[in-house]
Amino acid sequence: MDDDDNIDTSIPSEVAQVSLNAISPETLKTFVAVVDLVRRQYVDAVNDEELFNNAMSGMLTKLDSHAEFLDAEAYENLRAFTEGDVGDIGIQVTYEPEVGYWIITEVIDDSPADKKGIAVGDYLHQVGEFKLDENRQSNDVEQLLTGIAGTQVDIITSKAGRRKHTTTLQRNNSHPQIVETKLVDGIAIVKLPAFQNNSREKLLEGLINLDAPISGILLDLRDNPGGVLTSAVSVASLFMNDTDVVQVQARQDKSRVLTTQGDAILKPLPMVVLQNRYSASAAEVLASSLQAQKRATIIGEVSYGKGSVQSVIPLNDEQAVKLTVANYMTASGRQIDVIGVEPDITLSGSESSWEQQALDLLKPRALDSGIRFIRKTTAN
Repeated sequence: MDDDDNIDTSIPSEVAQVSLNAISPETLKTFVAVVDLVRRQYVDAVNDEELFNNAMSGMLTKLDSHAEFLDAEAYENLRAFTEGDVGDIGIQVTYEPEVGYWIITEVIDDSPADKKGIAVGDYLHQVGEFKLDENRQSNDVEQLLTGIAGTQVDIITSKAGRRKHTTTLQRNNSHPQIVETKLVDGIAIVKLPAFQNNSREKLLEGLINLDAPISGILLDLRDNPGGVLTSAVSVASLFMNDTDVVQVQARQDKSRVLTTQGDAILKPLPMVVLQNRYSASAAEVLASSLQAQKRATIIGEVSYGKGSVQSVIPLNDEQAVKLTVANYMTASGRQIDVIGVEPDITLSGSESSWEQQALDLLKPRALDSGIRFIRKTTAN
């Protein structure tokens, strides 16, 4: 309505840009009919706001598993995290052979799971697209529940003997990210749990704090879910000079290549990278670039295979869409998504032995005299 109480029939510009010509009247009619049916006959009362939020969420998650509709709470939670934080939904589970199910044994107070009514004793049947059975290991389930903080995951649970129920949860139970560094026989073992904006600095800080000569580096990227893509490029810049690391291809733009910058101060050190099936996204970018340049030997198992870039696009002050806006590939143009990074040497069996196997591989290549890293002093 305008100031004279006349009806304004003009179409807002943001709506006018959206063409509905491709949607048949029958499809729109069916959608309205489904909404009406749910209103009248679903076992629990639901309001239209919830139905339409669910419709938007379903539209996006059907595009791919990383696209999401963020309501006010989800958007605010996401903004509260530092880029590259890792989180989970706040539960612990164990497999109980006598009942043949994974059982939730702990729910952290005020966690995402707790807020959605998930309780101790519930059966956990599925995480995302992965069904859980006796063949899953505890570490498998833990890593399925874990990811970049603020991302969503669907879980299927049930009370004993009752119908299964799908719940969408945000990974808001944040984990402190500590770059662990230790020295074994002159080899620096660096555990990098995720890629944050300061990962490069934390890695160097860890090497300085060893306060000893270093003759090689074992970079452990196991269970690393990714994080900030440019952080992976910054870490790669420690090991390689003037090297293309990754190609980023958006729908309408030309392919963009990210290249290492600055002095590769760790270039003299021989290197092995350890990865597993949960090493994903930015971790795969780093591993693939080091592998392509023959800068490091990649050992472990085939990585996760997530080769897409998501952006959080605000709709207004309270809602946003997380949308896949680009794919990334190795510097040579090889696809990472779904395929993953194939290791140079495949390891199997218990992962508890993998670190020692990596050390055994690296030691013969180690420098005769190591390099000691010291903190730069500033002149007064």
